[in-house]
Amino acid sequence: MSIVILGIDLGKNACSVVGVDAAGAVIVRRSMRRQTLIDYVAKLPACIVAMEACCGAHHLGRMFATAGHEIRLMSPEYVRPYVKAQKNDDRDAEGIAEAASRPTMRFVELKTQEQLDIQTLHRVRSRLVTERRNLINQLRAIMLERGTIFPVGRRKLELGLDALLTEEGATLSPRVRRLVGELRAEWRDLDSKIEALNGEFVELARNDAAARRLTSIPGVGVLNATALIAAVGDASSFAKARDLGAWLGLVPRQHTTDGKPRMLGITKRGNTYLRTLLIHGARAALPSLSQSETPLGRWLKGMIERGVHRNAVVVALANKLARIAWAALRKEATFERDYPITA
Repeated sequence: MSIVILGIDLGKNACSVVGVDAAGAVIVRRSMRRQTLIDYVAKLPACIVAMEACCGAHHLGRMFATAGHEIRLMSPEYVRPYVKAQKNDDRDAEGIAEAASRPTMRFVELKTQEQLDIQTLHRVRSRLVTERRNLINQLRAIMLERGTIFPVGRRKLELGLDALLTEEGATLSPRVRRLVGELRAEWRDLDSKIEALNGEFVELARNDAAARRLTSIPGVGVLNATALIAAVGDASSFAKARDLGAWLGLVPRQHTTDGKPRMLGITKRGNTYLRTLLIHGARAALPSLSQSETPLGRWLKGMIERGVHRNAVVVALANKLARIAWAALRKEATFERDYPITA
């Protein structure tokens, strides 16, 4: 009997494979190394290849799609309910195959190599920014232990440290002075690396039509635009604009029982990095947008006048920006000041 759905539990070296027929019965159950898996799937007749959307899944998915297979990637949390009895690799592969057969299952869009490249640049930049923040905090602690306190702000600390390192005095011991100088040089190196990545994002946004449309939206800059393209592509996997906001975790968490709905804080599901960028962008755009005589401005003004907490207004605006971004990607629309979105 031919395989209709092939469930693959990916591993670093060994992968578990379960093939099911049209009736859902398991007809293949094997464990094989990655290269053996690639050769095995290449020889199979066209079928559905299901995997969890994890590291390496998009690369293998593109290879299998080239061989004529239909690729279905799923979030691991959606596969978990289909894993029966004890957890092992075979059961995981079987659960993946069963989850892929469900008509209501939500699938992850297969990313292109360009999307993965942009995603990688964002992840490297995020790591560098975290390293710089940790280094700055350590420098502040070192100076605080020696009685020197700098005002809040990265630039003020930068100027204060440079002045301290150039002047002669007994504030710091010779060894600590050398150490602070080395940390300051490391800080400059991190700054240059981050700025180089920022320049790459500017070039990417300048040369991409979708990114240019996204940057026309208030609060959506170069970082937000490129991160959105890397995460959702043309947004074709979202049927409605609100689906993108829900996927980003920008909608209220719902707890409904006995027909009585109870709305809680935002779900914080999905892409944490992208949600953070959108919220920061909304916070920056809120003062100007809330003063504008546009439908968006009047909507924000109404929430503020009703006494809605500022943070709630910021998150609501971030959700609105995500929905406008969906229209910009899916319908190739451009934001204009007088109207929320136009084609």
